[in-house]
Amino acid sequence: MSKPAFLITIDTEGDNLWQKNSNLTTENARYLPRFQALCEKYGFKPVYLTNYEMAIDPIYIEFAKDVIARNTAEIGMHLHAWNSPPLIALTDDDWRYKPYLIEYPDDVMKQKISFMTQLLEETFQTKMISHRAGRWAFDERYAALLLEHGYQVDCSVTPKVDWRGAKGAPDGKGGTDYRAFPTHAYFMDIQNISQPGNSSLLQVPMSIQYKHSAFLNTVKTGYDKLRGKTRSPSVHWLRPMGGNLATMQLVIEKTLAGGSDYIEYMLHSSEYMPGGSPTFKTDENIEQLYQDLEKLFIWLQPKVTGMTLAEYNHIKRAQI
Repeated sequence: MSKPAFLITIDTEGDNLWQKNSNLTTENARYLPRFQALCEKYGFKPVYLTNYEMAIDPIYIEFAKDVIARNTAEIGMHLHAWNSPPLIALTDDDWRYKPYLIEYPDDVMKQKISFMTQLLEETFQTKMISHRAGRWAFDERYAALLLEHGYQVDCSVTPKVDWRGAKGAPDGKGGTDYRAFPTHAYFMDIQNISQPGNSSLLQVPMSIQYKHSAFLNTVKTGYDKLRGKTRSPSVHWLRPMGGNLATMQLVIEKTLAGGSDYIEYMLHSSEYMPGGSPTFKTDENIEQLYQDLEKLFIWLQPKVTGMTLAEYNHIKRAQI
């Protein structure tokens, strides 16, 4: 690649899933064309990682079929285990706890992945290549099942982040600890997904940088231990948080300076809608978001090449 890839990933899901109730709506599907138009203006191609409620939403289906037909975006799979069929209760209130797929038995994991893959492929008449786990929870069983169902790219790894403190099932172990995982793209070892191997599943970790220096992180970690607490060092993601344009630019600069041949942005589809998330609650918040994105994309355009995960995967395979 003459320029690094710019990968835009959107967790495409229902409205405000941060809430702990089952009042599931998908109004955010109506707000995606504005973001898509902005991406197309600068030659960027989002990947809409789609979960169950969006995959059956008529407005989203029409939108997704259009971008597929025009080759201006990619549709991939995203799976929230607690509401993705077949519905098999894991806790006494799955909507409250939102258990991780990796907390379910192997056979249930397989059934859920099979169902979602078939639903997406039949609905959109295209092979599902790319995937991101719900709530970032991934393990070796999950990776093997993705390969079994023909997936070629996963982007669930969040380097430097330990999710074990984020509970799913109350009696579970929490999410995945990614602190020792690579920060660059790699073909995974299916026996140990934290290291490169010989499988055909390409891992494309999120673009995440430490907020503080290594020295300060060590000091803060030591202080936390003295207080009886275990925390991951503070990090910045390549994702809008409201007025954080400079921080996103810093993450990009550090990522590229570290030798990466890509940068990866993420946001939830509901965050493009006022009131669809805790971060962007008002019309004014959304307008600020788009002002930041316009400035970011103008700044980025000369530095990168926009592509989908499937296109990036094709390039990486050709380099083997």
